[in-house]
Parts: sequence; structure tokens; C-alpha cells
Amino acid sequence: MGRVVVTGSFNVDHVWHCQALPEPGATLAGRYASGPGGKGFNQAVAARRAGADTALVCALGDDDGGALARRLASADGIALHAHVATQPTGTAGIFVDAGGRNSIVIGAGANAALDVAHVQAKEGLIAAADVLLVQLESPSESIAAALGIARKAGVRTMLNPAPANASTDPELLALATVLTPNETEFAALLARHAGIGVDAAAVAGMDDTTLHALCRRLHPGGSVVLTLGAAGSFASHPEDSAMVFDDASFVRMAAEPARCIDSTGAGDAFNGALCAAWAAHPAQPFRQHLGFASRYAARATEAEGAAAAMPWMPA
Repeated sequence: MGRVVVTGSFNVDHVWHCQALPEPGATLAGRYASGPGGKGFNQAVAARRAGADTALVCALGDDDGGALARRLASADGIALHAHVATQPTGTAGIFVDAGGRNSIVIGAGANAALDVAHVQAKEGLIAAADVLLVQLESPSESIAAALGIARKAGVRTMLNPAPANASTDPELLALATVLTPNETEFAALLARHAGIGVDAAAVAGMDDTTLHALCRRLHPGGSVVLTLGAAGSFASHPEDSAMVFDDASFVRMAAEPARCIDSTGAGDAFNGALCAAWAAHPAQPFRQHLGFASRYAARATEAEGAAAAMPWMPA
């Protein structure tokens, strides 16, 4: 069993299922549910249920939401290392349409209080991991601190640069062994860090050589794994990387068939499962880890919710 440490967010999700996503000024009838979420927690649950020994470094309010996080983490066997903040636990409002597409608004709350000191206090935990997984729903300086600790200790790092509108310092990219954007995040990163304008909607349809070249421009020192929704995923490694695919430095993986009813946590499922597989079997070809993550993410879309939809399966 590999060891994965996730540094990131926890939210209480408030979810409305409706026929179509609301237009400005519209009032729609929908079905409401509430449950756990936040990219950090979602990915930690995915990593744990995909077979990894998992810990989560986060910040919670001293409220019902924080109590929920502790109860659920304990039930799944996730080691929770939470800073108790004066702000309320983070929240998210999520609309999901009949096709499984979603729109999300986040209230950071306690997530904004995950400070560098709390991360640094977990240096031993992070340094003992096989893989560190981080996202951008927490302060960038704290994420940079976690990545710095991991890289200094020789721990492999994965940065999921989500959400797309979050600030991404060049330092964060440089500290990531693997970068895992979706199409929207990829386009935003290329514009911000490489001065390259691409249409996010066109990314999945680009030929492999073009995608590989763009990945090398964005993250020349590390690997890039693009999640492309129904179009699958694409991975690009530096030419001298130990993770090349049978002497090829890039590969495209088809999406796994799924009866999608809610895509809210699909990207988080992919990231958590990819880390679990990579942590447990570092010597296996990276292609195998991508295939496992794709299968896991597909199964996660077949149930409602984010963290609650993550399936239990061995890596």
C-alpha cells in the first residue's frame, strides 16, 4: 500500500439537480442534497478508496461542517490533520443538469486559513509520503510550502491546478513532478505562463504531437497529464523522464465507458486514483496508472455526489 498525503480543501457541498443549468435571472425547480466535498477532501477519499494509506492536511471551522469532515475521514480511515480556524468550514453551491454537467460556486471559509505554519508543522508527515497531491482551493503560499517540503525530501509531487481561475505562481509549476489540468485549466496556464493562446474547447481535438509540444512549453521540467472528459486523457513527459511509455514520451488514453449521472467529482476521482496507483506501484509503466485512474473516474460519475461517489476498489 502506497502512502499519499493530500494538502487541500474541505467543503460542505449544497447540490441542486435540475433539468438544465440556470440562466441569469432564471428560477428553476430542482432536487436538493448536501454532502462532503472540496477538492482536497474529494481527492483524499479517492486515494484512500483506491487503495492508498492516505492523510489530509486541511483547515476546518469549529462547527458542524468541521465535525462532518472528522467523522467521515475517520470512517474511511483517512488521517486528518486539520487546523481549526475561526472562519466557518468551507462551502460550495453546485448545480447539476440532466446530462451530469455542473456549475459550482465556492465559499472558501476556513480553507483560506490553511497557513504555512500548519503545513510546516506537518513536515515529517509529508516527507514520509510516496506522493504528495495538492490543488488550488487553499492559499498558494501554503501549497508551495507543502510542495517544497516534499521535493526536498525526494517525494513525488502532483499539482492539480484547479480551479482554472486560481492564481498559479511559476514556483508551483516548478515544484510539481506531475501537473494535471483539464482543458480549461490547460488553456489558462498556457496563456498565463507561456504566452500561448488556445481555445479550451479545441484542446481535446488537437493531434498528439501538437498537444505534446504545448505540454513541453508549459512544464518543460515535469510531466503533464491532461484530463479531457469524454475524450479521455493525454500524458506528456520530458524526453529524459523515467516515466516514458515504451520509449515514447507521450500517450493518449481513451475514456472508459460510463453511465454518467453526475460528473462533479470526476477530476478529483482521477487525481486521487492516479496518486494511489503511482504510490503503490512506482516501478510500473505510467500508462497502467493512467488506465486505472480512467476506470476509477468513470465509476465515480455513475453515482451522485463528489466524495460520496468515490468507489472502493483496490489499486
